[in-house]
Amino acid sequence: MAIWLTKESKVIVQGITGSEGTKHTRRMVASGTNVVGGVNARKAGTDVDGIPVFATVAEAMAETGADVSVGFVPPAFSRDAALEAIDAAMPLLVVITEGVPVQDTAYFFNYAREHGGTRIIGPNCPGLISPGQSNAGIIPADITGPGRIGLVSKSGTLTYQMMYELRDIGFSTCVGIGGDPVIGTTHIDCLAAFQDDPDTDAIVMIGEIGGDAEERAADFIKANVTKPVVGYVAGFTAPEGKTMGHAGAIVSGSSGTAAAKAAALEAVGVRVGKTPSETARLMADLVG
Repeated sequence: MAIWLTKESKVIVQGITGSEGTKHTRRMVASGTNVVGGVNARKAGTDVDGIPVFATVAEAMAETGADVSVGFVPPAFSRDAALEAIDAAMPLLVVITEGVPVQDTAYFFNYAREHGGTRIIGPNCPGLISPGQSNAGIIPADITGPGRIGLVSKSGTLTYQMMYELRDIGFSTCVGIGGDPVIGTTHIDCLAAFQDDPDTDAIVMIGEIGGDAEERAADFIKANVTKPVVGYVAGFTAPEGKTMGHAGAIVSGSSGTAAAKAAALEAVGVRVGKTPSETARLMADLVG
């Protein structure tokens, strides 16, 4: 009942010895995540609460069999950290860091495509959680339970709200993909994975103003998704022409507005709520 992250996943944390890395490692462990190591070249040979710290991702993988890395590395060093994980052939890399330069993200995303295909989630994201199994990132683990809804969201806080609103039904996996202009995993990637997951019955998709990701997702849904999809687009009340929150939330003319995105989704059969709570009710009506 999960995509990409299961109870068998072995997680390492790049930047485990920093304040954020240590704090969220403890939260992940407390929620049942199998955190098997951390990486900090300057502190190799030490440990964090008994979790060994290695000099490199490759060493950590060789010693522990890790298949997921969560990055809590400052923006200036995130590119090098990502390249290190990609060169080590890490299957899944979750980049939590906010403020990574777009050109750095574009570089390591394309590098991953050319060098073995590490799946990257983020940057500027809360990560992903398969409730009751594993939690890779900063998503609160105690606000929902396991179930058969898949969730993909650009917004971290709206991810949490939707998880809470639908807590009585539960989720297979919740993925916060981040709101930067360039991200490693898109709505379409998640829609495809949930469509192929036999234990996901329905999908909630949360978008926001700016860009055309939701319009492209609508085209994909029309052509490839047979499971019911409910959507929400943040930013119906945003002032025209203003960047809102995420760096990717930039509206150009009528393209990228919440109304245009909602119309594109509704045209392919997606039921779109005007508020997060209404969206949750739409999903509850579908699967309840």
